[in-house]
Amino acid sequence: MSDQDIMARTIWGEARGEGQPGMEAVANVILNRNELWHVHPHFGHGTVQSVCLAPWQFSCWNENDPNAAKLKAVSFQDPVFAQCLQVASDAIAGIIEDNTNGATYYYVKNSPQPTWATGKEPCAEIGRHLFFKDIA
Repeated sequence: MSDQDIMARTIWGEARGEGQPGMEAVANVILNRNELWHVHPHFGHGTVQSVCLAPWQFSCWNENDPNAAKLKAVSFQDPVFAQCLQVASDAIAGIIEDNTNGATYYYVKNSPQPTWATGKEPCAEIGRHLFFKDIA
């Protein structure tokens, strides 16, 4: 699979119900992590695919996540996945703005707060997600 395909599947798995801004936000987090892979080894090893598929980084790829099987099976015939493919293409081409203000982490705001977010202020709120940067 290509970087575009893996990124699109990650966007679909994480933000398919969030509309264009939410999809772009997940794409930006992927790109921001890719830029910092050498500082944070759990961000992958310098490719979009490695960022998306790094263990326990994007829950949609976790084997026990209900989205895992769905995102592996989705095709471009699904109109939302087609939109995710376009967002991924635009993100990789560098033609979308970073609407997350440099975020490398996020979580759904109505879910339990992850330990890494304790005491941190979000740098963006987009749809149902809170976005964070400068997480050690």
